[in-house]
Amino acid sequence: MTSKRLCFEPGHKPKCLVIVDDTAEWDRAVYYASRWAIRAGGGVVMLRIIEPEQQSQEWLGVAEIMRAEAQEAAEAALDRAAGRANGIAAITPERVIREGDAMEQLLAVIDEDPDIAMLVLAANPGAEGPGPLVSLLAHALGTFPVPVTIISGALSDGSVDSLS
Repeated sequence: MTSKRLCFEPGHKPKCLVIVDDTAEWDRAVYYASRWAIRAGGGVVMLRIIEPEQQSQEWLGVAEIMRAEAQEAAEAALDRAAGRANGIAAITPERVIREGDAMEQLLAVIDEDPDIAMLVLAANPGAEGPGPLVSLLAHALGTFPVPVTIISGALSDGSVDSLS
């Protein structure tokens, strides 16, 4: 299913995949991935997944407006995250927007880019749990096609600097 990783082959460079979502801790993942990119001589791919709305025929016009608004919000979120990465590591990350099931889209992006060497997520430090994506991935980690690094959302920039 997943293609061979080529990230350390001649002519390729390793990339770190980061999910930019609506959680408060996405910044920690972007910070870690950007620092990692500096040290590894690699790049960062930022992914925003838009979950499709259920739509019926009579609401098609409203659904199209909602899709356009979701696309605009995704672009704005990636603009913020790319600005953060550029400020941290003076890099311009790749930006990907996909629509569909989160796990399917995540796996598809990894499969399509053989230079992706790792996925970085940040976990919510609060009592409500680590966050939706971390919880979703917990069930698939044993068969996931790339290493997954989970950063605590409670880590400061200085703490992340010492780890990356």
